Amino acid sequence: MPDRPEIVCICGSTRFVDEMRAANRDLTFAGLIVVAPGEAGELITNEQKTALDALHLRKIDLADRVLVVNPGGYIGESTSREIAYAYATGKPISFTDPV
Repeated sequence: MPDRPEIVCICGSTRFVDEMRAANRDLTFAGLIVVAPGEAGELITNEQKTALDALHLRKIDLADRVLVVNPGGYIGESTSREIAYAYATGKPISFTDPV
C-alpha cells in the first residue's frame, strides 16, 4: 500500500466545469487526491490566463496521473498542450470519453 493516496490532475476545457467538478467529487470519494484547474469565474486577462496555464503544468508535475475530462471527445488548444506536457513528462493519461 502506498504511503499516500494517488494524486490525479484533472485537465479539460473550462466549458466543462460541471463535468470536471463531478470528476473531482468522484475521484475524491474514491480516496484519491485531486488537483484541478483553477476557476476564475469571470473573464480574465491574457496575462492571468498565461499564469494559470503555467500553474496548471506545475499541478501536472505533482500528479501521479492525468485525467482529461473531454465530453464528446472535445479537446481544446490548452488541453492539447497539457496532454503533450503530461506525455512528455511520462505521466499516464486517461480520458473520460473516447478521443
